[in-house]
Parts: sequence; C-alpha cells; structure tokens
Amino acid sequence: MNLRPKSAVRDLDRHWGQVQAMLQAEFGETAYRTWLEPLTLVGLEGDRVLLSVPTRFLRDWIAAHYADRIRALWRRVDGAIGGVALTVGPAPAASGNPPVATTLSPLARPREASATANSEAGIGAPLDARCTFENFVVGKTNELACAAARRVAELETPPFNPLFVYGGVGLGKTHLMHAIAWHIRRRHPARKVVYLSAEKFMYQFVKALRFKDTMSFKELFRSSDVLMVDDVQFISGKESTQEEFFHTFNTLVDRGRQIVISADRSPSELSGLEERIRSRLGWGLVVDIHPTTYELRLGILHCKAKLLAPEIEVPERVLDFLARRITANVRELEGGLNRIIAQATLVGREISVDMAQEVLQDVLRAHERRITIEEIQKRVAEHFRVKVSDMHSARRARAVARPRQVAMYLAKQLTPRSLPEIGRKFGNRDHTTVMHAIRRIDELRAVDAVLNEDVETLRRVLQG
Repeated sequence: MNLRPKSAVRDLDRHWGQVQAMLQAEFGETAYRTWLEPLTLVGLEGDRVLLSVPTRFLRDWIAAHYADRIRALWRRVDGAIGGVALTVGPAPAASGNPPVATTLSPLARPREASATANSEAGIGAPLDARCTFENFVVGKTNELACAAARRVAELETPPFNPLFVYGGVGLGKTHLMHAIAWHIRRRHPARKVVYLSAEKFMYQFVKALRFKDTMSFKELFRSSDVLMVDDVQFISGKESTQEEFFHTFNTLVDRGRQIVISADRSPSELSGLEERIRSRLGWGLVVDIHPTTYELRLGILHCKAKLLAPEIEVPERVLDFLARRITANVRELEGGLNRIIAQATLVGREISVDMAQEVLQDVLRAHERRITIEEIQKRVAEHFRVKVSDMHSARRARAVARPRQVAMYLAKQLTPRSLPEIGRKFGNRDHTTVMHAIRRIDELRAVDAVLNEDVETLRRVLQG
C-alpha cells in the first residue's frame, strides 16, 4: 500500500485545524457548532480532501450552504487542494491513502466519537447534531422538562430515576433526549450513553432471541451508564419485550444508572403496558411538554432562521405569520421555515407573507380552522360597533371604512381566499381595493398601537 509520509499527514491535520478555526470565526459559534463541528477529516484522494459527517441530512445541508466556502478556505491554506468531497459515516479508504483516523484535530474528535459511538456498538441510534441544549428554545410550556433534562445531564448520580418526559408529537421530547446525550458525552466522555427508540429495543431483543444470544443483549444494555428509550408506548401489548424492558430497568436502577424515557402520554395513561411497568415509570420525575404558545413558536423561528441561513434576513412579518398559522407542533413549524428558505436560496425568490402562503398552502390548508369571511365580518362589526351590512355598503365614512379595511386584511391573513374572492364578499369591490386596504392596515399597525391591538385581539378571537 502506498502510504503518505508522516509529515504530509501532519500538514493535512494542521491545515484542517486552520480551516476549522476560520469557519468558526466566519459563521459564528452557533452555526459552527450546529452544522460544521460534526465534520471529520478522513484523508486525501488525489487532490481532493475527504470529509465525513454522521448523517445524510448534514451532508446535504453542508453541501448546499457551506461546501463552496470550505473549498475556498482549504485552497487558501493549501493551494494544492483541488476540491472537497463529503461522505456519510466512516468513509472508505481513498486509493492509496488510508483514512487519517488517528490524526483528527481536537475540534473534530469529540463530536465524531459522540455521533458514532452508539451505532458502532450496534445497539443505539445516531444523535442529531442540531439537537443540543443551546438550540432548544425554552418557554413556559417546556421549561420544567428542559430544567430536568439539564439536571440529569450535569449530574453523574441520578437526581431522579427515571426521568419520564411526555407530550404530543413534535414538541421537543426527542430534542431533549439528544441534548442530554450530547452534554454527557462532552462533559463525561467515559460514560456509556445509549439512546434508541423503543421500536429498536424490541428489534434488538427479537434478533437476540432468534440467534440465541440474549446474554450479550442483556449485557449491552445493562452495562450502560445512561439508557434513554424514546417513544416507550411502542412496546404496549408486546409482552416478551415488556418483560425484558422491566428487568433491564430494574437492573439499571439497582446499579444507580440513569434512565430517561419519553412517551406521548403519562405513565398512568399508557394502555397495553403491564401495571408493574407503569408503576416503575412513575417512580422518578414525570414532566410533560405542553403545546407551544405563540411567543415560544416565534422564539423558535427566530432561532432556527439564524441557524438554517444566517446570511438571509427573514422578515418579521413572515415569522409572525408562521407562528400564528402553524400551531400543531415544532416539526411542522421548522419544516415550513425550511421550505421558505429553500425557495429563497435555491430559486432566488423574495421572502414575503404572500410567498409563504403560496409555498405552504398544503400545510396551511391542513391547519385551517375554516374561518369564513362572513365570520370575520361579523366579529369585526361587533368589535367596532358597526353593522355587518356596512361591510358591503358603499359608505366611505372613516368610522365604517376603517373596520371594513381591517376585515379585508384579516380575510387575507386568515383565509385561503384570493383578492378577487375577498372583494366580491365586500360588496363586489375590485381586487385593487382589497390590496389598498391590506397595505393601509399594514402601515397603520406600525404606527398606531391602538389599531394594532385591535387587529391582534380580533385575530386571537377568530383563531379560537
């Protein structure tokens, strides 16, 4: 095998450290930690540098947003570099050049070890590099769960065992579990942390039964320092898996090892689980994550916008629009923001509320409470103490015209109706009249605090 000289290996490692430092300085600590720190130097293939990341998502995101800059910085420190290639997971050895596995820079090593340790053991699931405590936006609905997760991550002796976190889909349970794992692996890398779904726990157990290797299975899980099982409701009704889970749970608790569990319901509401298991799940601290508030959703959007595309300015009105219209869970909220940013970065479209409505029409339709223009007209008339018939009349007195403009504005914001359709509902007015009303209310909201509060109050009433 044609090995590179040791001096060349040292130079490549040194250059990678320089590139990392420049990336961190250029993109900032948050973006670097989220997207670029998981990159691992593998080696050279011809004049191309080989870099590895733990997931396909990270590879695709880095390729789309950072690859050109990484390539340019490499050429700055080493003019002989012709390109950069991204691979997922442990990359194969390049032709004639073995991977530089033993010469990783200090910045890259901890995260790579964290991301792959579970999968190398064959029992856990990979951790998402985006799911850290630093990227978790805290609000009233999740502050207790976050505080409990941090306490578990910081202490080597279990403060409560188990920590049981429950809540609806997409509210942050899995994010907190990944955050615990990342924090422990950074602060206490010698501790064995195993994170996996209840489904994978069952799969591993069935596999062990099939190959008559249950002793190895038991040792793998019962030797862990921290065991985290996501979506434990999955083993409901699966008796043999529940039996093994019960004994694993008891063994770890007896040994003083930390257990973290998540589910979509509280322990007492998990039908299909044996009573003894439900009882033990409630032994420690049970915390729930409630549905998000508007303020929390807006905070999450601000955070994610900076992480996803720090070079793009997402207008405040667009973030406000998303926070008010996508209320089911954080995953859909992030997904909506991703689609908008993709349109801006890949297609070059200007980000606006109209663009967001068009791009996310399928998501918005699913969340629509079917607010009607007639309902809007009625509520606005009641609020401003005018007649509903004034919404259709030709009267131009300000006491009537302004409420009518507010109703048109809300009709555009809260219904999928087009401008011509809205105009027809307001006395067969032209769509340009509706456009003028929307612009006028937008302008007034910025300078008239009373009108802005009127609009917000009506929006909250209509959205229920």
